[in-house]
Amino acid sequence: MSTSTRSPRPARMRHTAGKILPEHARAHNRALVLQSLFSAGAMSRADLARTTGLTRVTISDLVAELIGDGYIVERGVREASGPGKPAILVDLARDGHRIAGLDLSGSDRFRGATLTLDGEIVARHEVPVPASAADIVPAIIELARAVIADAHAPVLGLGVGTPGVVDDRGTVLTAPGFGWEGLDLSGILEAQLAVPVLVANDANAAVLAEHTFGGAGDDVILVRVGRGVGAGLLTGGQPLAGARFAAGEIGHVTVGTDGGPLCACGKIGCLEAWLSVPALTERVAASSDPGGVLRDAGERLGIALAPIVGALDLSEIVLSGPEDLLGDLLAEAAAETVRTRTLATFHDELHVRMTTHGEDIVLRGAAVMVLSGRLGVS
Repeated sequence: MSTSTRSPRPARMRHTAGKILPEHARAHNRALVLQSLFSAGAMSRADLARTTGLTRVTISDLVAELIGDGYIVERGVREASGPGKPAILVDLARDGHRIAGLDLSGSDRFRGATLTLDGEIVARHEVPVPASAADIVPAIIELARAVIADAHAPVLGLGVGTPGVVDDRGTVLTAPGFGWEGLDLSGILEAQLAVPVLVANDANAAVLAEHTFGGAGDDVILVRVGRGVGAGLLTGGQPLAGARFAAGEIGHVTVGTDGGPLCACGKIGCLEAWLSVPALTERVAASSDPGGVLRDAGERLGIALAPIVGALDLSEIVLSGPEDLLGDLLAEAAAETVRTRTLATFHDELHVRMTTHGEDIVLRGAAVMVLSGRLGVS
């Protein structure tokens, strides 16, 4: 994307808590420079010094280093507006690297893409989800190889969004749909592909895309509805993982004491049994009042979300999934239920909306994972 058409964004980083140690200061400062250019586009070295608060000497040194590493390029001079030598503009080398992304959340196909540093998809690949659990990892490796081969530029890293509970090292602690328990997916892929790999739960990847590329605020929950129901959370712009990396696993919260459908987990009335795409589609098709079915599902979602919104003081709920099911009636019912079950003074203006990224949200979130993990950019 050219600097002339890029829409500036306020620079925002997911800062590490606590004091920055001297041995980490240079990496932090590099990330500050890259984040500023990622958010605002081409800038002069003087602009960068003002934006980051770093000295001009430090900026000059960092820019030279980043140019040498291939992450920054000079873009010519700024149009002169007065006497003196025009400033030379620098920007991210947006075409100098590519990001590989995988979305493993589909019910019948795994999707992959090659993306630019701006999160734009330039190539797509997919493979069928194997019927046998033993063939799933080989299929993922095959897909990743195809995506990386289509990069036609150095690959900054591979981001993977997968169903299941994933720890901060890329190990899938559990993914019942795949039969995975304690699978070091990141390590397996790095050994096969020789590129850095970052793995996260698909909903957690999706909320990163919504924050970085979709304009979501710093306190948001994204509810992803497909075969199951999960959520990704940001508080203060920081991903919320939880003590056992299971924050956002809302699919098996019981939403009401009036019975309900039997869930695959064996409980009655889980949110997933009401809201998953297969279950909701079946009930809508069988009902003489499909609007009532959607409003009821939205109310169940609101029941599950109200305590989360109240506890974390969230400002926005984003829905990701089929818009014909989740939009309008269901979203309105969810918003109204949350408002009636939380303190009105703070949540009367709660915003519930569909994502604008459609099916690409996990792929774009995978790109954010790589940008953040490799460059400190988000």
